[in-house]
Amino acid sequence: MSDLILYLGITFVGYIIGTKIRDKRDKLAWTGKVQTLALIVLVLLMGMRMGSNEEITANLSTIGLTAFIMTVVIMTLSIGAVFLTRKILGMDKYGRLQDKNQPEESIKSEAVEEKSGINMTTVYIVIAVIIGMAIGYFVIRQVFAGNMAVFDNAAGLGIKIGLCILLLFVGMDLGLDGTVIDNFKRVGFRILLFPLATIIGTMGGGLLVSVFLDLSLKECLAVAAGFGWYTLAPGIIMEAGYLTASAVSFLHNVMRELFSILFIPFIAKKIGFIETTSMPGAAAMDVCLPIVEKSTRSDIAVYSFVSGVILSILVPVLVPIIIG
Repeated sequence: MSDLILYLGITFVGYIIGTKIRDKRDKLAWTGKVQTLALIVLVLLMGMRMGSNEEITANLSTIGLTAFIMTVVIMTLSIGAVFLTRKILGMDKYGRLQDKNQPEESIKSEAVEEKSGINMTTVYIVIAVIIGMAIGYFVIRQVFAGNMAVFDNAAGLGIKIGLCILLLFVGMDLGLDGTVIDNFKRVGFRILLFPLATIIGTMGGGLLVSVFLDLSLKECLAVAAGFGWYTLAPGIIMEAGYLTASAVSFLHNVMRELFSILFIPFIAKKIGFIETTSMPGAAAMDVCLPIVEKSTRSDIAVYSFVSGVILSILVPVLVPIIIG
């Protein structure tokens, strides 16, 4: 809860700053490069942390396949549920309510500049993840052998600082944009339907994989209800005595966050902006929020934050109920 308050506060401070310097927007092009650099450093640290974690690397060849299947099914159904919800609400690919009097090309130009070819940010992220995991596996394990807690604490602090920097800039972008409030007045309560769709898609995925995976329905639903929060859900499941499901939960949640980092730009370009907010689950409000904002538009980041907050609140409620 303290982290939630911190991230919300940092984003709000950034928003206030953005509104105050809106008339100097043309001189702030450098902030995009700073965000990209901070994002790469953040992903590099995450990769190092994952590569140095023996629980992750040791289980990749065994329960890793189960976690992978769950992740692909759950993320696919989550994206599909949000896609259908967006269509039913009459919103276009770019997250705007469709206006018959406004041509699609005009909306498209307002939303984001489409670029052909490979998204270089995605390339940088992939490279950073690979390098980070290699450093974690081959270097960090040896340097911090027998005392990994020191590295985990330092990396955790670094990730939190990086997130605060990125969220400050996200808030600034929202303030500079100046259209966020008007856009959400138009959307209204409908913003809450997208996290609901994510929940339905996620739990539907858990239900589906229970048919063919070697886990019970209860275990699959509990793993799904972790919504990508790998530091909380696995511990709750383990305390209930389900060790295998706990390991699957841990790897699934790590994969959900990692795959989101890698594929958010692709989903934004090929399927829809709001669909990107369903991919990370709880991480939509922190780690993946800057990537959503950078891959879509400033006001879509608000959808992402709201979705992440709601899912984060539900994790400590749903997982104990289901697994208990």
